[in-house]
Amino acid sequence: MSERSVSKRAEQKRWYTVQAPEQFDREVLGKTPADEPDKVLGRTIETTLGELTNDASENNTKLTFKINEVASDSAYTEFIRHELTRDYLRSLVRRGSSKVEAYVTVLTTDDYRVQVQPVAVTTKKADASQEKAIRRTMIDLVRETAEDRTFEQLIDSVVEGRLSSAIYGEAKDIYPLRRVEIKKTTLEARPEEVAAEEETAVDVDEEDVDVEA
Repeated sequence: MSERSVSKRAEQKRWYTVQAPEQFDREVLGKTPADEPDKVLGRTIETTLGELTNDASENNTKLTFKINEVASDSAYTEFIRHELTRDYLRSLVRRGSSKVEAYVTVLTTDDYRVQVQPVAVTTKKADASQEKAIRRTMIDLVRETAEDRTFEQLIDSVVEGRLSSAIYGEAKDIYPLRRVEIKKTTLEARPEEVAAEEETAVDVDEEDVDVEA
């Protein structure tokens, strides 16, 4: 390909301003180039909560967004992941303490399936029964939180620290805790995907039913 062809293709590319979802105040995440709008769809953008809020203390929280709509020169996104940095998580654990983790998959009131990964760090070494009780508390509270919240409300509760604070308040009575955090939150399926999976499951069940003459 000649240099002129490469230059011409570069000139034909258009820059799209990528915006965070409305719950993050449509903050500008950056710009991305493409020669066709459809090529922008599906691209992911990673930033930190600190960059969105101009608060350096929040730079240990990573947020990932996916472009799902393009209009004019703007590219709009949806939230797909929240994750704490490895360095920050390592800094929470002290010698002689216990780290208790859980993996909880929940369905919000508007039918988004989300996996939430809470983690609790104790002040000293906890025994197996105490760790089990702390894990059970984390799982129960994550499920209860999702049961009466929309996807947006659940993500707000995670990002703003309300869910981790609620877990801390309950679990500290089991064993003294140093910290509770939501290590990672991931969008697993949107409502239409959940509905399609349920429909497929129903179809399979109906095929398994024996019809007697």
